[in-house]
Amino acid sequence: MRYFILLFASFLLIGTLNAQNKSAKANLSTKQSIELSTYEDSVAYAIGVNIGNNLKRDELFFDLEKVKLGMQDALYATEKKLTDDQVTALLQSFSAKLQAKYEAKQKAQAEENLKLAKAFLEKNKQNKNIKVTASGLQYEVIKEGNGPKPTENDKVKVHYVGTLINGNKFDSSYDRGEPVTFPLNGVIKGWTEGLQLMPVGSKYKFYIPPELGYGERGAGGAIQPNEVLIFEVELLDIER
Repeated sequence: MRYFILLFASFLLIGTLNAQNKSAKANLSTKQSIELSTYEDSVAYAIGVNIGNNLKRDELFFDLEKVKLGMQDALYATEKKLTDDQVTALLQSFSAKLQAKYEAKQKAQAEENLKLAKAFLEKNKQNKNIKVTASGLQYEVIKEGNGPKPTENDKVKVHYVGTLINGNKFDSSYDRGEPVTFPLNGVIKGWTEGLQLMPVGSKYKFYIPPELGYGERGAGGAIQPNEVLIFEVELLDIER
């Protein structure tokens, strides 16, 4: 369904895109003369940017003249070159192809990331400062506190920063300027297990295997399938 909406919304941009194909100079002049003077103008432009980003990400390229013809026929023609049933069937078929392509890409990425994860964790556990639990969670004590330890049913307040094995940071409460509070049984398994090891006042570094993180599904664009998650976590308080 996302692709149906994307394709439909793309029709809104065909005039501008077609002009771009005909003359780069004329298109530049047109772009310079267009101003985002109202809220609706800005929304329209934002929709265009979003559609363009999706088309580029999914590597979709169409004959813009054919897209423009379809839009014009839908708006003005008494008889279209395809029936409504044919249009629906084609879009469903196209969506299925895109979904299959996406799933194949995700599977290949998951397999590659799993190899990288296993190699990283195997090497990482050789570090004398790294401890490994029965589940495969690896952790390092940066600072040991002297407060109580939380249980699975507690709420905890923490500061943390999350990175991948390539060093890319994907999340940080420090960057947002405030700690977060959450129920310990409502997060990924690596956090649920790891934080129960920590007395309040501690700072640990977790190396979370894919099966204790987001696994094959990943988490949006920031965390791909089967990635190792590295967190530095400060346990600030327990809310029982």
